Amino acid sequence: MCQHKPPCPAATAPDRHTARLVAYHPEQGWGLLCNGVLIFDDGGELTPTGQAADAVPVG
Repeated sequence: MCQHKPPCPAATAPDRHTARLVAYHPEQGWGLLCNGVLIFDDGGELTPTGQAADAVPVG
């Protein structure tokens, strides 16, 4: 999915949450990263395969 140079981390990488934000909906509490990961304002993540990922501390 990612076309950045260098490419952003894959959705399966431990640092997947550092990929670039391509869509953000603060009113709904979520954003989409270029690697297909959905991030949530509470720190949760959902991978493109539907797997819940470990929460990342917010702030």
